[in-house]
Amino acid sequence: MKRILMMVFRNFFFVPFGWIKLCWYASHVDNYTEGQRYAMLKYIVKRANWGGNITIDSHGVEKLPKENGFMFYPNHQGLYDVLAIVEACPVSLSVVAKKEVADVPFLKQVFACMKAFIIDREDIKQSMQVIINVTKEVKAGRNYLIFAEGTRSKKGNHPQEFKGGSFKAAMKAKCPIVPVALIDSFKSFDTGSIKKLTVQVHFLDPITYEEYKDMKSTEIAAEVKRRIEKTIRENGGMDD
Repeated sequence: MKRILMMVFRNFFFVPFGWIKLCWYASHVDNYTEGQRYAMLKYIVKRANWGGNITIDSHGVEKLPKENGFMFYPNHQGLYDVLAIVEACPVSLSVVAKKEVADVPFLKQVFACMKAFIIDREDIKQSMQVIINVTKEVKAGRNYLIFAEGTRSKKGNHPQEFKGGSFKAAMKAKCPIVPVALIDSFKSFDTGSIKKLTVQVHFLDPITYEEYKDMKSTEIAAEVKRRIEKTIRENGGMDD
């Protein structure tokens, strides 16, 4: 909460303009292209990160697939994760967000601008429909992000189990899977500190359909987690 307040305070004169613009875009999403909406979000996120004394250290951008229509699978550390990835990622993306955070102010507007899908993990029928919808969108060339852990880890840089069901959309779309390793993202909002912070975002080598087509969803989940943990460990994130 302290860092959020600092973000607002240091952007005191920008906040009214930024908030109005964000809300306008969120309410008129069809009036703007996905590129325009994403550029607006990146600008606001960069201002928020500057205000919050957060630096995004991104790696592996050059590894992203050259054609759109792929899916990101990061480890999940907290509410700040999407903001870190948006600043780091040069290509537009949307997300599949759990309903518990769908009405959080600011995130609600961000999700609207992204045309995100909200998933109710307690409703199997609704969850299956979200998978079907995401599959269609990815096949049509949109990029999506899913947190395969389902909920944020309470152990900082140590990921929880990745759920196989989270990979069903990618498998049905036969699209590249891009593992994303987040390091120290949880320190942004969950530690109460406002000290200068660097959050690492590592885009790992994509896993092509040819590589995973003969694997079970649980095997894909385990492999993505393994690669992410390896990257976190190699970059000092497992020393907490």
